[in-house]
Amino acid sequence: MNKETSAADDFNSLNVMFFIYKWRKQLTIVGVSAFIISCIIALTIQEKYKSTVVLFPATTNSISKALLRDDANNKEDVLQFGEEEEAEQMLQILSSDEVRTRICEKYKLMEHYGIDPDDQYKRTKLFDNYLENISFKRTEYMSVKIEVMDHNADTAALIANDIAALHDSTKTRIQHERAKEALKIVEREYLSKLEEIRGMEDSLKTINSYGVFDYESQSEVTSEQYAIAISKNDQRAIKSLEEKLQIIGKYGSAYVSLRDNMYMQRKQLNLLKSKYDEAKVDAEQVLSQKFVVSNAYPAEKKSYPIRWLIVVVSTLATLLISVIAILIIENFRQFKKAAKNKIQL
Repeated sequence: MNKETSAADDFNSLNVMFFIYKWRKQLTIVGVSAFIISCIIALTIQEKYKSTVVLFPATTNSISKALLRDDANNKEDVLQFGEEEEAEQMLQILSSDEVRTRICEKYKLMEHYGIDPDDQYKRTKLFDNYLENISFKRTEYMSVKIEVMDHNADTAALIANDIAALHDSTKTRIQHERAKEALKIVEREYLSKLEEIRGMEDSLKTINSYGVFDYESQSEVTSEQYAIAISKNDQRAIKSLEEKLQIIGKYGSAYVSLRDNMYMQRKQLNLLKSKYDEAKVDAEQVLSQKFVVSNAYPAEKKSYPIRWLIVVVSTLATLLISVIAILIIENFRQFKKAAKNKIQL
């Protein structure tokens, strides 16, 4: 069995060698032509340089929560790298229309990519070129890589670094819009509560002007003095103390109600004040939303095209297609010959 297999392999090898020898001139012409054409095409392809920025997202979203809040349950750390969720959020921001539009406008990419400004599909072509030359991807380490290809090495580096910078400004803008809305709400509630407490303070001052400063202690002391005056039958003191007791009785309940209510309102005011301060920090202050592992620098060597690879692959592919085409032609001729012989018989 092994001898038969070996003989068949030798036969097939001889057939292949015979086939190549038979068509050597044609295959040589095709191979040389493919080599020359692929060389010309490879030389005409515009060179591109690649620049890369590597970022880690930050976990901190609220500056006040991370820096100002004294809370044992607060787990936010401004120095902590983000994980999968934060990396996905970063990718969404980097791929946003805002970042793409600002980069296209700043670097005049429509003109840079040679797109006719009067073309009916100019924006589609612009975005297709943008996506072809600029890419974002998450790495296995949960970082985000920005890769920019361009025929100018300096431009590629500048675009990559600007995209990284635009991540912060875009995310900060989005967060500040919401934070400013929250600040308006908290500020309105804080000022309303402050005005309410001031009204209570004015009411207490009015009651104080009648001589009521501490209802409990005043009523107790006055009652004791009144009892002593009665025991001594001091009519003048009795009359004076009765007037005081009448005033205390008239305004005492209002005083206690205002005092206790104002105590509760001040607690709420303190809570609103802390929330107001936090909201103000979130709305006005800026904290970087990323950690830059490596910035982009102008590449010294081109990354595209790999000309020798284009030439080798193109030549081999052309030869392979030529061999297949010749085999089809040969088999077709043999089929026609066999059919003709069969008809004659």
